[in-house]
Amino acid sequence: MTKKIVVLAGDGIGPEIMESGLQVLAAVEKNCRQTFKIDKKPFGGAGIDEAYASLPEPTLAACKEADAILLGAIGGPKWEKMADTPEKGLLALRKALDLFANIRPVAVSSALSHLSPLKPEIIEGTDLIIVRELSSGIYFGEPRELTETMAYDTARYQKSEIQRIIHAAFKIAQGRSKKVTSVDKANVLASSKLWRATAEEIAKDYPDCQLEHQYVDSAAMKLIQNPKAFDVIVTENLFGDILSDEASVLPGSLGVLPSASHSDNGPSLYEPIHGSAPDIAGKGIANPISMILSVAMMLRQSFQEEQAAKAIENACDAVLAQGLLTHDLGGQATTAEFTEAVIQELTAFTAKI
Repeated sequence: MTKKIVVLAGDGIGPEIMESGLQVLAAVEKNCRQTFKIDKKPFGGAGIDEAYASLPEPTLAACKEADAILLGAIGGPKWEKMADTPEKGLLALRKALDLFANIRPVAVSSALSHLSPLKPEIIEGTDLIIVRELSSGIYFGEPRELTETMAYDTARYQKSEIQRIIHAAFKIAQGRSKKVTSVDKANVLASSKLWRATAEEIAKDYPDCQLEHQYVDSAAMKLIQNPKAFDVIVTENLFGDILSDEASVLPGSLGVLPSASHSDNGPSLYEPIHGSAPDIAGKGIANPISMILSVAMMLRQSFQEEQAAKAIENACDAVLAQGLLTHDLGGQATTAEFTEAVIQELTAFTAKI
């Protein structure tokens, strides 16, 4: 069976790390039950340059027909003052595909724990997932206005939007340690009061799981003080954006964390959590791990290729354990060298699949 993957390499280091991800995908494909057809499309700044739109219509049409989408990175100073920015294209893509559930796993490899800004005894063993509502809230709420002397935004949530993201978090928790931490600001915000009440209702459908509540400021502190206290964190769009970026520094580099964004029925999108890093674009030193692990997430969550996904993750861990590190991790390995080392490890792993 052939599955279609739309590839949006994007801007900055996006094309470089995307190439690494596709090479790794090719290395495991022969051991998968499915084959994959790659369809490359312009998006973000590249879309503006090639088709005068951050989300060109042919790109959106291809994404809607895809079985999964891989995104590299978008944005850069070249486009930041344009009316149509790469970031607007990303928001439009999320909205068009109803990608409401953003999943960000944060696990700290033993090979990288010494790079964390936290003490080893605090960080070692950290393994949590942040589930962020991605398609509503203050980023999309109307009305909004900006003048020289006044501005306002609207944080709006429908109960149905909260229900589906809370369900998604509990389903993930059922396969882990069965603990969900719902993060809000219910002591101040009306939208958070609805969020908390809805979370309490949904929790009754999952009697095997524990639900706790945290205010967002308290959760931000606890992520640093005791990250191992968390299993699955679920929260709204703005809080999820902030907390997941905070959590991303726990392993010591943005370059090692993947993410997935899911809809109810359509294709899912997989991408690194970092930006386009225009300052190092073209130098061949970008860390490809987050892109490679995004490929692993795609194989597992969209195509049920668990063995291939695990092989990729094991290969990355093995290379890191050997001390082959990219520049952001304090090493000297290039993007190509790290990718080739992962592929060499995969040769051994995939022989057992």
